[in-house]
Amino acid sequence: MKQTILILLAAFLFFGCKPDTPASASGLMKDKLVIQTQNGQKHKFEVELALSPLQIQKGLMGRTNLAPDHGMLFWFGGEESPKSFWMKNTLIPLDMVFIRKDGTIRHIHENAHPHDLTGIPSGGPVAAVLEIPGGRTKELGIEPGDLVKQRFFK
Repeated sequence: MKQTILILLAAFLFFGCKPDTPASASGLMKDKLVIQTQNGQKHKFEVELALSPLQIQKGLMGRTNLAPDHGMLFWFGGEESPKSFWMKNTLIPLDMVFIRKDGTIRHIHENAHPHDLTGIPSGGPVAAVLEIPGGRTKELGIEPGDLVKQRFFK
């Protein structure tokens, strides 16, 4: 029964995405995302979508660079729960943006250290995590309470 539910969830996540969403070099689907700060600034990103358990587990491991306006969005199916990430086999510093299901940024962890196995907690229930190049949230003035606009968030 549990395996059937996991298969159905994986199928929903896969087929629930627009078929015209382009794939990245890694084979992951790509999408657009905008972060709107509380003072009205909008910052556009192109993100790879980590949707399956395997994609979520691998994340940005092994990447040697990430363009300033790129990232990876880890989507957990719309259900909020506390999350914890680590930097195993991750070669570049990252900012981790923990996002509620309504798109509000709950917590930001800046400049996570490559290869660090220490858990980085979400600070409460979240539905998604956005990883972008280390230092970008500070550089762009992105803070908790800002709004992430992307088709997963209602």
